[in-house]
Amino acid sequence: QVQLVESGGGLVQPGGSLRLSCAASGAIYTINVMGWFRQAPGKERELVATITTGDTTNYADSVKGRFTISRDSARTRGSMYLQMNSLKPDDTAVYYCNAVRYLNGSVVNYWGQGTQVTVSS
Repeated sequence: QVQLVESGGGLVQPGGSLRLSCAASGAIYTINVMGWFRQAPGKERELVATITTGDTTNYADSVKGRFTISRDSARTRGSMYLQMNSLKPDDTAVYYCNAVRYLNGSVVNYWGQGTQVTVSS
């Protein structure tokens, strides 16, 4: 099992920055991919960014050039971050940390409880 806890959300003005953190615990050595998703009111949850154990990253087009995903280099630490710059009101959402484990041909997803990000003047 893997447990995920997000932190760092809050209220920020348009153009501002926030840094989200995700602390992973438990069987973190089994994690293959980690990522951030977000869900705005009335919308489906969407992918924001992912990072593999080899540090390959992937971003949604809407956040490219503004957001940066990273993780601790030591796999035993299990922390992941999302640096968000040039924030827009459209970035307002609950942000969720995700970890994926590939197990015997199946995919196991773990989720955090979410952290609210509000971009407003």
